[in-house]
Parts: sequence; structure tokens; C-alpha cells
Amino acid sequence: MFSNLTVFQTAHAMAVHAGARQALIAQNVANADTPGYLSKDLPAFAQLFNHRETARPGELRRSRPGHDAALGRAGMSPMQPVEEDNFDPNRNGVSLEEEMVRAAEVKKDHERALAIYRSAMTVLRMSLGSS
Repeated sequence: MFSNLTVFQTAHAMAVHAGARQALIAQNVANADTPGYLSKDLPAFAQLFNHRETARPGELRRSRPGHDAALGRAGMSPMQPVEEDNFDPNRNGVSLEEEMVRAAEVKKDHERALAIYRSAMTVLRMSLGSS
């Protein structure tokens, strides 16, 4: 009954996505002075979640055939970093201001995943009769 609670799987996937995105942001900041470096980012979690496959919980699925065809045509898997080509005058695609905004978004996304997990744990504890 309580073995496959999708709310916990979703909260975990959200936290993993936030961690992966934060790692890319750190890589972008570390290469801010590298000539010709292109900043990378992941697609939004909601976009990836909509492309999940129904085969098994936790795996990517499609809600209808061809739903993720755009990703396939672009030659990328859903969790593959997306390179951005917004060059500035020194031919580097990293804007530290944009990376800091993304870092704040990722922090908010991670906190949201933890809040969902905490809330689901509270509901589960209450349903079992322990607080």
C-alpha cells in the first residue's frame, strides 16, 4: 500500500533535478572567464516531467506518442544540458548576473521539493496515527 508513493518519487526527482542544475550553474560560473565557453542549463523540471514514460515509476514517460519528438529531433535526451549561445563582447556566453538569478531559482526549487517531502511525511504519519 505504501510502497510506491509517487509524491515521494516526484519530490526526489525535483531535488535531483535541482542538484543537477546547480552543478551546471557552478560549472558556468567557474568558466566565466574562459573564452568561447557556452553557458549550459537544464530544461525546467515541469518540462521534463511532462515527457516521462509510463513504463515504470521514476522513469521518463510520454503522455501520448510523439510527445517528446522535439527532444528527439534536437538530438538530446531530456536531462542533457542545453548550451546557450548569448555571447557578450569577449565571446563568452556566461553572464554572472543570469547565473546568480538561476542559482536563486534552483534554491527555491530545491526548497519546494523539500517542502513537498515534509508535507507528504506529515500526512503519512497522521494517517498511521503517529505524530
